[in-house]
Amino acid sequence: MNERGNMATAVGGREEPSPAQVETAVATFRLLADPTRLRLLWLLSAGEYDVTTLAATIGAPRVSVSQHLAKLRLGGLVSTRRDGRRVVYRARDSHVRSVIAEALYHADHAVGGLPEHD
Repeated sequence: MNERGNMATAVGGREEPSPAQVETAVATFRLLADPTRLRLLWLLSAGEYDVTTLAATIGAPRVSVSQHLAKLRLGGLVSTRRDGRRVVYRARDSHVRSVIAEALYHADHAVGGLPEHD
């Protein structure tokens, strides 16, 4: 049993993820599987934006962007704060920013034919 009280088996010197961790990761990847949501999170990884700015930047309808942001917020990938009458969104934390960056670095290597590395 690990410090979180989950049963885990050491594999290659690492503990196996718990069923709850696997399910949460799968839910995260499901949310990222949409091109609009991935673009939104890429933008939100670099700063805070309101819905109108995000919609204009990615060229999508405001209503659509708002719906995607609601899903990302429910999934725990973005957070919000009020700025006067506006609500601004941002990537929730450094873990979310890292997942987005690594996914796009991986895509860059795959698309650009760059050599693999560890």
